[in-house]
Amino acid sequence: MAASTSFASDIATAKAALADLPLVWEGKTSVLELKAANYHWRQMEWWAFYFEYLCQQRLRRAFQIPGERFGTVGFDLKGSVNWDLKAKAIKSDNHTCILNDCIAIDATIAAYGEHGVLVALCDVEYNDVNRTFQQWHSALKGGLSAYEKERRTRTQVSRYRKTRAELAELLFLRLDASKVAGLGRMNQGRNSNGSPRPQKYMIDLDDLDGILVDRMAF
Repeated sequence: MAASTSFASDIATAKAALADLPLVWEGKTSVLELKAANYHWRQMEWWAFYFEYLCQQRLRRAFQIPGERFGTVGFDLKGSVNWDLKAKAIKSDNHTCILNDCIAIDATIAAYGEHGVLVALCDVEYNDVNRTFQQWHSALKGGLSAYEKERRTRTQVSRYRKTRAELAELLFLRLDASKVAGLGRMNQGRNSNGSPRPQKYMIDLDDLDGILVDRMAF
């Protein structure tokens, strides 16, 4: 099924509003900007949240932000349909993009017939061997988080942090009932009470046939 006229209008509006996105996101500068806005500045994957923040600043006049909630899941934007915002490093062995909960995506597609996903493809740089950026970010947060302390007790090596991201491309993806039926699923484990968490859909960025509607290269 082809994208609706209203879905195409969402894309046209977003493309016009996002044409002036900054292309280079320096870690320290971006984290401090997020901190000033009180927006997810403590997160290890700061660059993905910085992308969300940049989009929200530019799309808030044309889209409902945040989008609608289905159960416990809220979507990032709402135009004619609900949209998710995702960021993905292009130089990665894993070309899978994790989406939202299957139940929520199924529900919004049942309500509107389609669902949008806007993916930012970025070229990223990582921390040096001394983890200078990680140490700076931890100090800014007031020390190691509980999660980081728990990792240390298990002697697990902390992942290298991304220190810089450069926007290369935006992908506008459209999902409907027929498309989600063919997507992979990721198990999220269990809640603290032992109940299973809902599965999430996954998209293979190497196989976007019938899903990719439009793109912006920078």
